[in-house]
Amino acid sequence: MDLITIIVTAVAGLLAGAAGGYFLASAALLKNTRKKSEETLKLAEQEGEVIKQKKITQAKEKFLELKSAHEKEVNDRNRNLAELEKKALQKENQLSQKLENNTRKEKDLDNKNNALSQQMEVLEKKKDELDKMIKRQVLQLETIAGLTAAEAKEQLVETLKAEAQTDALSYMQSLIEETKLNANREAKRIILQSIQRLGTETAIENAITVFNLDSDDVKGRIIGREGRNIRALESATGVEIIIDDTPEAIVLSCFDPIRREIARLALHQLVTDGRIHPARIEEIVEKVKKQVEDEIIEIGKRTCIDLGIHGLHPELIRYVGRMRYRSSYGQNLLQHSREVANLCGIMAAELGLNVKLAKRAGLLHDIGKVPDGETELPHALFGAKLAEKYKENAEVVNAIGAHHDEIEMTSMLSPIVQVCDAISGARPGARREIAESYIKRIKELEGLALAYPGVLKSYAIQAGRELRVIVESDKVTDDESDALAFNISQRIQNEMTYPGQVKVTVIREKRSVAVAK
Repeated sequence: MDLITIIVTAVAGLLAGAAGGYFLASAALLKNTRKKSEETLKLAEQEGEVIKQKKITQAKEKFLELKSAHEKEVNDRNRNLAELEKKALQKENQLSQKLENNTRKEKDLDNKNNALSQQMEVLEKKKDELDKMIKRQVLQLETIAGLTAAEAKEQLVETLKAEAQTDALSYMQSLIEETKLNANREAKRIILQSIQRLGTETAIENAITVFNLDSDDVKGRIIGREGRNIRALESATGVEIIIDDTPEAIVLSCFDPIRREIARLALHQLVTDGRIHPARIEEIVEKVKKQVEDEIIEIGKRTCIDLGIHGLHPELIRYVGRMRYRSSYGQNLLQHSREVANLCGIMAAELGLNVKLAKRAGLLHDIGKVPDGETELPHALFGAKLAEKYKENAEVVNAIGAHHDEIEMTSMLSPIVQVCDAISGARPGARREIAESYIKRIKELEGLALAYPGVLKSYAIQAGRELRVIVESDKVTDDESDALAFNISQRIQNEMTYPGQVKVTVIREKRSVAVAK
């Protein structure tokens, strides 16, 4: 056998031995794997059994919980149903009791109705018997009196009617007298309280204003060359400037207080500045006019604020400011209007009326006296027209127009404004009066009383507001003195013209004198 054969044989032997070993090893590995698989399967089966038992236990517990909750819910429902059945049973018992009570009450009512029916029958019988008795008595009375029942009734009614009318007239008379007395007393109290609560100083305006100078040398500069300065000043202001021998004074004469005030302020600035010539005069006068107009508006605003009046139209505020430079019978118009406004407010408060509206009407009642131009209407009607134009309250408009009786009064404010205007104007010293006419009126007042027989002396006091008459005691009795006071007051009222009222006091005294020696 050659070498190759030996090598091939050896290699084949080696390969056969290796293959036999591999197959032996594979068989052993397969056996081990199978054994492990069986063990793993057993473990898996055991774990599955544990999980199964666990899930079964959980399911049983859940089932028990749900069963317990269901049983609890069923028990609650059963309990509620039992309670409802119990309540229903109680209500049924109550309804049964009420039904029994109602049945019993119906029986009682039937019994009472039967009893009432019997009583009504008895009463009807008694009524018929009573009517028969009354008829018999009436017939007996008619026979005795000789009058029928209708005639007796008519006489009785007539007698009672006459007595009732007499009593009613007497009661009405006493009631009217008492009402007049109380009304008079209350009116006096309100007026006196209003006057006492308001003290206003008087202001008297004139038609001239005196302008004082530091020296008489300024007069020549005011007159100017050939009088051109004074002519320019008079032309620009509308005021007559009187320069005479009065030392250190110039007189400004004009019926318009606003013009006089413009001229006074313009002169003051010109004299202070020292430059006095026609061009400068015109410039200063125009400047002062604007200042005065602004001051008028400011005065109107301050007046409204002081009186607590708000919402007034700007034009009406300007009219109120212009009152500062107007006068009525010597009484400053703004001061008079403020006084009337305060009096109206006090009276309105006493009477329970609108105080703010009353003050508004009192302040505006004389705005017709300060028109911008000429007007033919009376100042009350013109003022009412202005107030209506600027959308004032209808009561305020009527109070302005009716305070001198030019139109009919339609509100309670109108008589209040009229009375307060009279109080302010009639107050002693409020308005200027010429001395001659004042003395003449006083003498007429005293002479009127002296014309009566038995009058010894008469004195007009309190600026003619009171007349005291002294009579002779042996010629005039006490009763006659009462009649004399009434007659004198009536004659004064019918024959004389006077502001406010005049009180007449008749004084009678008897003096018995004896001298012991």
